[in-house]
Amino acid sequence: MNFSLINWLAVIVAGLSAFLVGGLWYSRSLFGSAWMVDSNLTEEEIKQGNKGKIFGFTAVFSLIMSANLAMFLAVPTTTVTWGAEAGFLAGIWTFCAIATHSLFELKGWRYIFINGGYSVISLTLMGAIIGFWR
Repeated sequence: MNFSLINWLAVIVAGLSAFLVGGLWYSRSLFGSAWMVDSNLTEEEIKQGNKGKIFGFTAVFSLIMSANLAMFLAVPTTTVTWGAEAGFLAGIWTFCAIATHSLFELKGWRYIFINGGYSVISLTLMGAIIGFWR
Protein backbone atom coordinates (compact mmCIF):
# COMPACT_ATOMS: atom_id res chain seq x y z
CA MET A 1 0.00 0.00 0.00
CA ASN A 2 1.29 3.40 -1.01
CA PHE A 3 -0.18 6.14 1.18
CA SER A 4 0.88 8.77 -1.36
CA LEU A 5 -1.74 7.30 -3.74
CA ILE A 6 -4.57 8.07 -1.33
CA ASN A 7 -6.50 11.26 -1.97
CA TRP A 8 -7.60 12.13 1.57
CA LEU A 9 -10.08 14.74 0.37
CA ALA A 10 -11.73 12.00 -1.72
CA VAL A 11 -11.78 9.79 1.38
CA ILE A 12 -13.62 12.50 3.31
CA VAL A 13 -16.12 13.15 0.51
CA ALA A 14 -16.64 9.40 0.00
CA GLY A 15 -17.16 8.87 3.73
CA LEU A 16 -19.64 11.69 3.97
CA SER A 17 -21.48 10.42 0.87
CA ALA A 18 -22.90 7.74 3.16
CA PHE A 19 -25.02 10.50 4.73
CA LEU A 20 -26.54 11.36 1.36
CA VAL A 21 -27.28 7.71 0.62
CA GLY A 22 -28.60 7.12 4.15
CA GLY A 23 -30.81 10.20 4.04
CA LEU A 24 -32.45 8.92 0.87
CA TRP A 25 -32.42 5.21 1.75
CA TYR A 26 -34.01 5.62 5.18
CA SER A 27 -36.46 8.34 4.10
CA ARG A 28 -40.18 7.66 4.22
CA SER A 29 -40.15 7.72 0.41
CA LEU A 30 -37.95 4.63 0.28
CA PHE A 31 -37.38 2.29 3.22
CA GLY A 32 -37.70 4.44 6.36
CA SER A 33 -41.19 3.35 7.35
CA ALA A 34 -40.47 -0.35 6.80
CA TRP A 35 -37.18 -0.04 8.68
CA MET A 36 -38.94 1.57 11.66
CA VAL A 37 -41.51 -1.25 11.78
CA ASP A 38 -38.84 -3.96 11.48
CA SER A 39 -36.68 -2.23 14.09
CA ASN A 40 -39.63 -1.98 16.50
CA LEU A 41 -39.05 1.76 16.82
CA THR A 42 -41.57 4.54 17.00
CA GLU A 43 -41.22 8.12 15.79
CA GLU A 44 -41.09 9.26 19.42
CA GLU A 45 -38.28 6.84 20.28
CA ILE A 46 -36.26 7.99 17.30
CA LYS A 47 -36.77 11.64 18.27
CA GLN A 48 -35.48 10.87 21.77
CA GLY A 49 -32.17 9.53 20.41
CA ASN A 50 -29.01 11.55 20.99
CA LYS A 51 -28.53 13.03 17.50
CA GLY A 52 -25.01 14.28 18.22
CA LYS A 53 -23.89 10.84 19.30
CA ILE A 54 -25.71 9.04 16.48
CA PHE A 55 -24.55 11.29 13.64
CA GLY A 56 -21.12 11.90 15.17
CA PHE A 57 -20.27 8.22 15.44
CA THR A 58 -21.87 7.56 12.06
CA ALA A 59 -19.53 10.14 10.52
CA VAL A 60 -16.50 8.64 12.25
CA PHE A 61 -17.40 5.08 11.20
CA SER A 62 -18.13 6.18 7.61
CA LEU A 63 -14.76 7.92 7.41
CA ILE A 64 -13.01 4.82 8.79
CA MET A 65 -14.76 2.64 6.18
CA SER A 66 -13.83 5.08 3.42
CA ALA A 67 -10.19 5.26 4.55
CA ASN A 68 -10.00 1.48 4.79
CA LEU A 69 -11.41 1.12 1.28
CA ALA A 70 -8.96 3.75 0.00
CA MET A 71 -6.08 1.72 1.43
CA PHE A 72 -7.17 -1.29 -0.60
CA LEU A 73 -7.44 0.93 -3.69
CA ALA A 74 -4.04 2.63 -3.18
CA VAL A 75 -2.49 1.24 -6.36
CA PRO A 76 -1.69 3.15 -9.56
CA THR A 77 -4.12 1.07 -11.66
CA THR A 78 -7.25 1.98 -9.67
CA THR A 79 -10.04 3.43 -11.80
CA VAL A 80 -13.60 4.49 -11.08
CA THR A 81 -14.77 1.08 -12.31
CA TRP A 82 -12.41 -0.86 -10.06
CA GLY A 83 -13.23 1.47 -7.17
CA ALA A 84 -16.95 0.81 -7.57
CA GLU A 85 -16.35 -2.95 -7.92
CA ALA A 86 -14.17 -3.02 -4.79
CA GLY A 87 -16.77 -0.99 -2.92
CA PHE A 88 -19.48 -3.38 -4.06
CA LEU A 89 -17.44 -6.37 -2.88
CA ALA A 90 -16.84 -4.68 0.49
CA GLY A 91 -20.59 -4.04 0.62
CA ILE A 92 -21.30 -7.74 0.09
CA TRP A 93 -18.93 -8.48 2.97
CA THR A 94 -20.74 -6.07 5.28
CA PHE A 95 -24.13 -7.29 4.02
CA CYS A 96 -23.19 -10.78 5.17
CA ALA A 97 -22.08 -9.47 8.58
CA ILE A 98 -25.34 -7.54 8.96
CA ALA A 99 -27.31 -10.64 7.92
CA THR A 100 -25.48 -12.84 10.43
CA HIS A 101 -26.08 -10.45 13.34
CA SER A 102 -29.68 -9.84 12.30
CA LEU A 103 -30.52 -13.53 12.07
CA PHE A 104 -29.29 -14.07 15.63
CA GLU A 105 -31.37 -11.05 16.68
CA LEU A 106 -34.38 -12.79 15.07
CA LYS A 107 -34.84 -10.02 12.51
CA GLY A 108 -36.58 -10.72 9.21
CA TRP A 109 -35.21 -10.72 5.70
CA ARG A 110 -36.77 -7.33 4.88
CA TYR A 111 -34.77 -5.76 7.72
CA ILE A 112 -31.62 -7.53 6.50
CA PHE A 113 -32.10 -6.34 2.92
CA ILE A 114 -32.84 -2.77 4.00
CA ASN A 115 -29.73 -2.44 6.15
CA GLY A 116 -27.52 -4.66 4.01
CA GLY A 117 -28.66 -2.94 0.84
CA TYR A 118 -27.72 0.43 2.30
CA SER A 119 -24.26 -0.92 3.05
CA VAL A 120 -23.79 -2.27 -0.49
CA ILE A 121 -24.96 0.95 -2.14
CA SER A 122 -23.00 3.31 0.13
CA LEU A 123 -19.74 1.35 -0.16
CA THR A 124 -20.11 1.05 -3.94
CA LEU A 125 -20.48 4.84 -4.13
CA MET A 126 -17.51 5.34 -1.78
CA GLY A 127 -15.34 3.14 -3.99
CA ALA A 128 -16.46 4.95 -7.13
CA ILE A 129 -15.63 8.33 -5.61
CA ILE A 130 -12.22 7.16 -4.42
CA GLY A 131 -11.46 5.50 -7.76
CA PHE A 132 -12.59 8.51 -9.79
CA TRP A 133 -10.89 11.18 -7.68
CA ARG A 134 -7.32 9.93 -7.65
